[in-house]
Amino acid sequence: MGSPRAELVVVDYADLADESKDLSPLIKAAFGPGTTGVLGIRNVPGFVAAKQRTLSQGYQLAHLDADTLKGLEDERSLFQAGWSHGKEKLGDKPDFLKASFYFNPLTDQPGTEEDRARFPVSFPCNVWPPKEAMPEFEGSCKEVGTIMFGVAGLVSKHIDDFVAKQVPGYHPFLETAMKSTEKAKGRLLYYFPLPESAGGEPPKPDSWIGWHNDSGFLTCLAGDMYIDEATGKQIECPDENAGLYVVGRDGVDYKVKIPPDCMAVQMGECVQVMSGGVVQATPHCVRGASVPGVARVSLPVFVDTHPTYELRVPDGRTRQQVLDLPMPKVPALAKRWTEDGQQFGAFLQKTFEEYYEFTK
Repeated sequence: MGSPRAELVVVDYADLADESKDLSPLIKAAFGPGTTGVLGIRNVPGFVAAKQRTLSQGYQLAHLDADTLKGLEDERSLFQAGWSHGKEKLGDKPDFLKASFYFNPLTDQPGTEEDRARFPVSFPCNVWPPKEAMPEFEGSCKEVGTIMFGVAGLVSKHIDDFVAKQVPGYHPFLETAMKSTEKAKGRLLYYFPLPESAGGEPPKPDSWIGWHNDSGFLTCLAGDMYIDEATGKQIECPDENAGLYVVGRDGVDYKVKIPPDCMAVQMGECVQVMSGGVVQATPHCVRGASVPGVARVSLPVFVDTHPTYELRVPDGRTRQQVLDLPMPKVPALAKRWTEDGQQFGAFLQKTFEEYYEFTK
């Protein structure tokens, strides 16, 4: 027995791509108060095959030789491009339970030259493994990431439509912002098997990734893949309680399963702010597998705006209405979104600082 399961709200890609469709009931069911904050999308053209090609290379990437992996690090971007392992911290200790490979699926050189100089963390240039080591890796990452980016643009249109019905003073911004941005970041994650606990205690709910909110705009999720660490082969997860968890508005932890034929989109705190709290981000974490030797691969793609974008509530809503929404297990939004009109980049910096302190 584990935590209760939450039913994922799923929309068909054809309906999502049809601008004449009113998907407000589905948007409300996925992102409104009392929901999981996750929307599944089925039948995305080319997605399932592209996901399989990319996630199946996660084991090989994580087990390249040390010199090759070292050459993929990008310290100038604070390891927000290329390879990152043991650079993040859990409390005051380096996190070696997962490794990340960051990339922009849209372009190898995002933003302008001025953007890259001024915002090296937001607009890093891509760093790819040598072609001779992983000949298909770059192409598959760009393919699946671009597909997911496109879906975020379609979802954003329907979020705009839904919020505009609820808030007369809302000026639809999300579709234009998500379709025109070059600030897209893929993060191929490899979760190493958890160390066996003394006495055989089950893993904590946040053993692979701690509780957090996505702090940007929209996050696309490719689902996950489980790996036998000893052989590198894909397996069915032997622990039904491993995977993605969210906190329901009732304060209960729920496991959310993204079907293998679906991708998903998750709400970030910036859209919560810009909608005046009509749609809401959901705290979530990833629970590790209790069975020894089981690894996990996943791929989120974060779609955000330029760092100078101003975070403002729409006319007719107040900052307090956003702050009053329940946000258990994560740092208070008021400490990070310190004023209406705060720039996105400043918000992200404060969020990083608060999460670091919060986990100590």
